Amino acid sequence: MPTSASSERWLRRALELAERGRGTTRPNPMVGAVVVRDEEAVGEGWHERPGEPHAEPIALNQAGDAARGATLYVTLEPCAHEQKTPPCVDAILAAGIARVVAAAEDPYHLVRGRGFERLRAGGVEVEVAGGSVAAAARRQNEAFLVWAKLGRPFVTYKAAATLDGRLTVPGERWVSGEDARRLVHELRASSDAVAVGMGTVRADNPQLTARDVGAARQPRRFAFGQGPLPEGSELELLSGDLEDELRTLAEAEVQSLLLEGGPTLATAFLERGLVDKLLVFVAPVLSGAGPRLLGDLSAPVDLSSFESVRVGRDVLLSAYVHEP
Repeated sequence: MPTSASSERWLRRALELAERGRGTTRPNPMVGAVVVRDEEAVGEGWHERPGEPHAEPIALNQAGDAARGATLYVTLEPCAHEQKTPPCVDAILAAGIARVVAAAEDPYHLVRGRGFERLRAGGVEVEVAGGSVAAAARRQNEAFLVWAKLGRPFVTYKAAATLDGRLTVPGERWVSGEDARRLVHELRASSDAVAVGMGTVRADNPQLTARDVGAARQPRRFAFGQGPLPEGSELELLSGDLEDELRTLAEAEVQSLLLEGGPTLATAFLERGLVDKLLVFVAPVLSGAGPRLLGDLSAPVDLSSFESVRVGRDVLLSAYVHEP
């Protein structure tokens, strides 16, 4: 069923509210909610931190008696289980909400349709959105959704390349400019983990820390491959099968992994279908020599949602290998 203009409007507002929890909700997803009566918002809320109230009860409490017979717009399927907080479904039913419109389903094993089922059993009309607003909701929580659904982190491969697809420029330390390098540190700060391959470790012995961006915490830092690590390295070595290592990271609540390795590691991840998103900073220079962005692939890889944006002197190209 197509999402109506009214529903899209209020779901967009809920997405805006959910964004206020970015960086503070881990390992929980970002969620926003709006209670609407007669096309007027009577309550709003968003989830801010684990262990604190979820978006739905915050919005319902703000709405008070006006919630009875109203519509609740929420960015993710309401939870039906009790952990650190009571089930949101209980609060929705107790408030007398007549209709719930959700932007996305929650694949987490303790939710996964149970929230919708309990709402319908309680006489609440349930609608799941489609189209662009649903895609926006999934991207907002792309790391959480992949972690919950596939049992591995959401993997982003980041690289800086010249216009002729090389990863180095003879005589230069950096390929990308200062603005792009700062953005990389912001990406590290927003990721649960950062990783490279042993080839990069031997060549550069990188720290992989998030520097000069006010990072609230540092990501876990890994090297994939066979050791040993250089003396003094603070990276953790992962020498097992890629799928097994990613599964172990997911069990430790690593939901997002920023892959900064060279072409060998990136190609290995792509060949195994383990890269979800590509971020390539393209510098305005022709190198003429050096390693290329990727090695040979056994088959072409289709990309979606291709976008470009200027970052200082460079252009950032982004695309999904697997949409969330």
